[in-house]
Amino acid sequence: MRFYAQDAARCTRQVLGDLAVLAWVAGWLWVARWLHDLVARLGAPGRTLEDAGTSLREGLTSAGRSVSGIPVVGDEVRAPFDAAGGAAGSIAAAGVQVQDGAARLALAVAVAVALGPVLVVLVAWVRARWSFARRAGAAARLVDSAADLDLFALRALAGQPVTRLARVCDDPADAWRRGDPDVVHALAALELRSLGLRPPRREAATR
Repeated sequence: MRFYAQDAARCTRQVLGDLAVLAWVAGWLWVARWLHDLVARLGAPGRTLEDAGTSLREGLTSAGRSVSGIPVVGDEVRAPFDAAGGAAGSIAAAGVQVQDGAARLALAVAVAVALGPVLVVLVAWVRARWSFARRAGAAARLVDSAADLDLFALRALAGQPVTRLARVCDDPADAWRRGDPDVVHALAALELRSLGLRPPRREAATR
């Protein structure tokens, strides 16, 4: 397969098109990243809750261990600290849940915003590039004899605009039927250029 045209002007357009697609994808990925970071900030209160809950739980647990050493009533005095430490742990867990929810929402928003525009352009680009590569590659394999040029000349008569055919000669169909080598080569060149291929030199085509 041939991914780029031999014609310099068309090849330049293809390269610029590829760069434009890359820029489009990169731009939407940047937008997605920006939205992700923006929405992820909603998890900031969750981090505050987690830090506060964790700190409070550790402090209460430490205090509970300290008072548990009091003779006779140590266990009874420690119980409220343990209960409060459990509540603080619940606060920390709630903070983690808030952060997880914000992270999932940020990812969903980023994907929802960027996926559509990126996929639409990529699918169209891949189809166009793949179609060109297949047609140009197949045509390049055929351009090796005068008989093959005759085939491309026939395709030109069938598919090229009449205005282009008129530039070849006054009656290109009759000239093709007569096997006029100059007309056959000119018609084949029209078709090959439309496929992005450089037509063979007149001397090479008649050998």
